Amino acid sequence: MHGPPEDVRTLPMRRAFVVQLHAEADVAHGRLSGRVEHVLSGQAARFQNLDELLAFLSRMLQTASQGEDGTG
Repeated sequence: MHGPPEDVRTLPMRRAFVVQLHAEADVAHGRLSGRVEHVLSGQAARFQNLDELLAFLSRMLQTASQGEDGTG
């Protein structure tokens, strides 16, 4: 029997997000806004810039990693 497919190991669901960009977002010019959702937990947030998007990703990943090691 083989182990799990490579994607399961390298792309775990706990690290999956959906990013939806606002109709007026202009990524090429650094104008980024929209909504992001953590797939596994369903938690979502709106963001107005890259810093807010990265802050949400960071919070969700920290929560996921705490759940893995039993500290959260």
